[in-house]
Amino acid sequence: MNWLSTGPFTVFDLETTGFSAIRDRIIEIGAVRVELDGSISRFQTLVNPGVPIPPRLTALTGIDDEMVADAPKFKEAGFKFMDFARKSRLVAHNARFDLSFMQESLARCGMELIPGGAYDSIPIFRRAYPGLSSYSLEFLRTKFPVPDNFPGQPHRAAYDADVTFSLFKMAMNVLCRDSAQDAPAEN
Repeated sequence: MNWLSTGPFTVFDLETTGFSAIRDRIIEIGAVRVELDGSISRFQTLVNPGVPIPPRLTALTGIDDEMVADAPKFKEAGFKFMDFARKSRLVAHNARFDLSFMQESLARCGMELIPGGAYDSIPIFRRAYPGLSSYSLEFLRTKFPVPDNFPGQPHRAAYDADVTFSLFKMAMNVLCRDSAQDAPAEN
């Protein structure tokens, strides 16, 4: 089975002002969409959170208040992302975190929530590659042959979405290969 046939998929990542979907805000959205035929498109936008970005987050992401000052507010950015991801299956690394921020932000703006949730690439990767000491994006990025030519840097949404997509594709290829090998032979 070709895993692409169960798509299309939109692998997304968010950068935020903190860890609480209720108190904190999204500051960047990045996504990679893969169609049934394997063609790929990308989405990236900074988001003006309407609140100051904590210095510790600026140190991690490089995103500061000046960078987001003229960026769209979430309502506009969220609408564009939802349009980009329309009729696809969402995937995120630690999906509970990203999906909670996205759903809370959509609700706050009175927008329609994402139906059906998102696939979490961590358990998918864990099933394809059991027994690793960590399944963090940073660990997997350094342990596996992920291309290093993505635009941007780690802890930026577009870069992390590209890394997650590469890892997701790798894991899905392993799982589909294994399931094909386990399938009974036809007579």
